[in-house]
Amino acid sequence: MHVEEIMNRNVVTLNPTDSIAKAHELLVEYKIRHIPIVDKDNLVVGIVSDRDVRDASPSIFSSADSNSNILEKEISSIMSSPVLTAHPLDFVEEVARIFYDREIACLPVVHHDKLVGVITEKDLLYTLIQLTGTHVQSSHIEVKVPHKPGILPEVASIFGKRSVNISSVLVYPFRNDPDYKILVFRVQTMNPLPIIRDLRVAGYELMWPNNIPEPRL
Repeated sequence: MHVEEIMNRNVVTLNPTDSIAKAHELLVEYKIRHIPIVDKDNLVVGIVSDRDVRDASPSIFSSADSNSNILEKEISSIMSSPVLTAHPLDFVEEVARIFYDREIACLPVVHHDKLVGVITEKDLLYTLIQLTGTHVQSSHIEVKVPHKPGILPEVASIFGKRSVNISSVLVYPFRNDPDYKILVFRVQTMNPLPIIRDLRVAGYELMWPNNIPEPRL
């Protein structure tokens, strides 16, 4: 999945000469946490967060005149620059790694150096929900399998024999053992018991659910 499929194209922006007060108004009005700062050619020159604005805001114990002076300062005085950006054709999982490694929560998306969207940690979390299939009614099954070629279609065929649709499949490492993997299936059935029995009859070990009695042969 590419960034362009999940990014927000309706981006609220500011110019470097806009005031801190205006940034605060937009953050509150649109219920957002980050605002890209662009120049007259729509090139990203900075980014400001709600935390930046909050840290720059005067104390409640400051005088009214002092408050006004601070809030009327240009946003360029508190924006972060240079800005880390993403491209529309970047893979979502690669961007997620950047979020984690760099401890950030928003990336402007640029194409030909111009701003075309933004992607946030909320977008990534929602995408994870979709990829794992938890946004639809389904059952969760985890199967421990040997780490070998062809094992995924082999296990998936058991679901096919029961005419059960698979919403999603994830592959996890099994602890620190390189000889095994965990296949995590989300399947569109509220009664997974027949599939669970078929998996056990086929000799697979279930990690979840693991409290269902073994089938009688």
